[in-house]
Amino acid sequence: MGQEIDLLANYPKTKRDLTQRGNEKTEADRAIARQFGKDFFDGDRRHGYGGFSYFPRFWQPVIPTFQSHFGLTNDSSLLDVGCAKGFMLHDLKELIPGITVAGVDVSEYAIENSMETVRDQVSVADARDLPFGDNSFDVVISINTVHNLEKSECGQALQEIERVSKGQSFITVDAYRTEEEYERMQAWNLTAKTILHVDEWKAFFKEIGYTGDYFWFIP
Repeated sequence: MGQEIDLLANYPKTKRDLTQRGNEKTEADRAIARQFGKDFFDGDRRHGYGGFSYFPRFWQPVIPTFQSHFGLTNDSSLLDVGCAKGFMLHDLKELIPGITVAGVDVSEYAIENSMETVRDQVSVADARDLPFGDNSFDVVISINTVHNLEKSECGQALQEIERVSKGQSFITVDAYRTEEEYERMQAWNLTAKTILHVDEWKAFFKEIGYTGDYFWFIP
């Protein structure tokens, strides 16, 4: 198995009012969010982002970390599973000219409204059945996506990441280490169907054969 490492350490942190968010979110809101349509990305804040727009300050500080960790060059290839509108892929192309990128997302809305610079490289697809051959990419990255599936389906997605990568990958998933963090996660969660203790995630990775790197999203 890979290593627990925070490759998103330079991603800007936002202050979250979890009490208010937990009080406001309903199961109806979660049902709308899990459709991953316009309401989730660019609709009311109760259903998701409340406006999902590109800002270079988010991913550009992270790209050098990816570049160093994975040894990315203009000859590298990278797949983003759960790419949304392709913001990270855009910044990869900006900062590592010549790199080959691809992205998939379950959201037709996100792909249709993706950045023009990467629109030819992104497509609608299910993480459980990636439309690529074995060993297609040097690196596969999936940020806060796999946990949106049921646990057995998470295993399918992780095995697909293993299959299409040449041995290097990185994922982040919703997790907790303490009861307090579990309660915070329940208040924050809008789309995740699988939230596990970090030790449970590690055991699960080993069980299903995921060998890539990983870290946790804990609000």
